[in-house]
Order: sequence, then C-alpha cells, then structure tokens
Amino acid sequence: MRLLKYILLALLTLSPMAIAQDGILPAVTVSTGADGSTQYSVTMQILLLMTALSFLPAMVIMLTSFTRIIVVLSILRQAIGLQQTPSNQVLIGISMFMTFFIMSPVIDKVYDQGVKPYMNNGYTIEQAFHAGKKPLMEFMLSQTRMTDLETFVEISGYKNINSPEEAPISVLIPAFITSELKTAFQIGFMLFVPFLVLDLVVASILMAMGMMMLSPMIVSLPFKIMLFVLVDGWGLVMGTLANSFGL
Repeated sequence: MRLLKYILLALLTLSPMAIAQDGILPAVTVSTGADGSTQYSVTMQILLLMTALSFLPAMVIMLTSFTRIIVVLSILRQAIGLQQTPSNQVLIGISMFMTFFIMSPVIDKVYDQGVKPYMNNGYTIEQAFHAGKKPLMEFMLSQTRMTDLETFVEISGYKNINSPEEAPISVLIPAFITSELKTAFQIGFMLFVPFLVLDLVVASILMAMGMMMLSPMIVSLPFKIMLFVLVDGWGLVMGTLANSFGL
C-alpha cells in the first residue's frame, strides 16, 4: 500500500496537461463540466500517469530529502578515505530508505489530501493536484533558506509575492535544491574536520620519525575506521540527518 502511495504521488506533483489534436488520439476527450472544471477521459488519465512515472526518479531525488542524504554520505566516505566502500549502490540504497523514512509523514498527507479523494471520485485531477502538492510544498518551504528563495523570486521576475507561502512551485523547487546542497555541504564539512585532523596528526608523527616515503593515508585509514566504529558513527550520522529535517 505504501508503494502505491509513492507511485500515485508522482501524478500529483506534475501539473495537469491536455494536448489533443483531431486524428492523432481520437480516443482522448477533454470536456468542460457545468461548474467550469475540465474533465479528462480515462485514456488521458492513463497517459498522464505514464508520463508522470517517467519523471519519478528526478522527483524522488530533487523534491525530497534524498539529495542532502546522498551528498553527506558521499562526503563521509571521502573523508574516511574509502574510495569504493560502501559502494555507490549501497549509499543510494541507504539514501532511498532514509528518504522514505523522513518523507513518510509528507507522503501520507499527500495521499490523504489528494490521491485518496481523487480515487474516490471526490476530486477532479486539478483539485487533487492542488490539494496534494500543498504538503510537499510546505516541506520544501520549511527546508528552504529565505535568501535562496528571494534570489530565485528576483530572478523569475515575480512582483506580486508578499510571503514565502505565495511562491509558485516553479520558484520553490530550485530554491529548495540550492538550500539542500548548502546544508549537505555544511554537514559534510563538520564530518570531514575530525578525519582531517587525524590525517594531520599521523602525517606529523611519520615526518618526525623520518618515514616520509610512507603515505599518511595508508597509516591513518585503519585508525579512522576504528574511531568511526567506536563512536557509533553510522548511528550518529543517520540520527543527525534525520534531526536536520526536524524529526
């Protein structure tokens, strides 16, 4: 059931589209209801769903906590000095399941407010889209720096935005991504410093002993691994990443 929510979430994060030309897709019909709303045929709804699924990987990476987690874990691996361990597949898997854990409350809100009413024929696709995107926008807004948001608002040329909540999603997404990258590099810097200090200490000792031909990285690597394990590094890193999103 949770996997179905993730798939249906993809449909709600894209704006409704309707392009129908005579002779191309005769089975697709677009009609206007009595209240002025636009109604799409089942064929068009399937087409929209399949189109949304093609954007699902980019949406999972850019509109969730995935970017911050994978960047921090990559910097951590580099700081320890392990080039291929854990492998990229392992880091991506950890980041994906951490993302599901962090984003679960948001996904549940999107499902309850947008997907579920649409499946019960209570909402049109436009209504479901606008209702379902609100929790996601609230999450992104809570993680976005106002300076980044103001920068993209200024670049976009919008003049009638009086509060952050009024920013359109086309402006909020790049501001959110920029803030996530900045936060990830800040966390990565704090993780990098202790290992850098250990490298400097080992290099100084080797220099004092006259062992200049021996690479400090080779000597410091087992000590960095031992230090990371003794302080329960993985638990601290995962806990810090989760807490950085306000959990």
